[in-house]
Amino acid sequence: MPHARETAVYTHGHHESVLRSHTWRTAENSAAYLLGVLRPSMRILDIGCGPGTITAGLTALVPDGHVTGLDREPGILERARAVAEERGLANADFVTGDVHALAFPDDTFDVVHAHQVLQHVGDPVAALREMRRVTRPGGYVAVRDADYAAMTWYPDAAGLDDWLELYRRVARANGGEPDAGRRLKAWALEAGFGDITATSGTWTYSTAEERAWWSGLWADRTVASSYAERAVEGGHATPAELQTVAAAWREWGAREDGWFAVLHGEILCRVDAKDAQDA
Repeated sequence: MPHARETAVYTHGHHESVLRSHTWRTAENSAAYLLGVLRPSMRILDIGCGPGTITAGLTALVPDGHVTGLDREPGILERARAVAEERGLANADFVTGDVHALAFPDDTFDVVHAHQVLQHVGDPVAALREMRRVTRPGGYVAVRDADYAAMTWYPDAAGLDDWLELYRRVARANGGEPDAGRRLKAWALEAGFGDITATSGTWTYSTAEERAWWSGLWADRTVASSYAERAVEGGHATPAELQTVAAAWREWGAREDGWFAVLHGEILCRVDAKDAQDA
């Protein structure tokens, strides 16, 4: 039976404001729920690796193993290769691919990891089944995704309410699910996993530096990224409305009492022999 192919459009693209966020991510601040099961000789597949900063962190933790970073966009993989080279990590490679149709044999990896990926794919259950297929019995499928509807901030700001409503509308029009975090366990059950540990984690921005960074990247993303283009082209917002949302982000970022929390759902699924056989 042929594998499904990706049908969703990646909402964010790779504008500088997006990479500003993605290159901040590390194994420690974005995959802590996974680190406890890693062993030095493991072979890992990092799906949706982007610029490779999480991938590099995972690679350093398996010095006797190997990590393959995979992304749909070949251009961003050059950034990932440069990060690995700068850190002297010889046990990593980077390839293009589609999570719905992974070009690896069954039972290839000890860990298959995806951070902020399933919210952007057209069929997350099929993606999880494919991730399970290439995971060895006794290995793990590890997934973490944000949940936009659960993001919260202070003080209240009508412009940020508009941002959240707009972002969720654009993401769904692109074929994704922005509130993926709360759905991960349900998707894993539907995909056939039996041994699932479901947790949550947060990023919190409250210091002046954190607020300036977080509000600045979202203000820029709102008016200059692929997300902005798709918001306008899809008839979801006008350029003037996007400018208003960006101004609200900057106003919030200047507030001394500003606080923002991003909730993530996390699942760590152990693949047993029956899982692998049924995949």
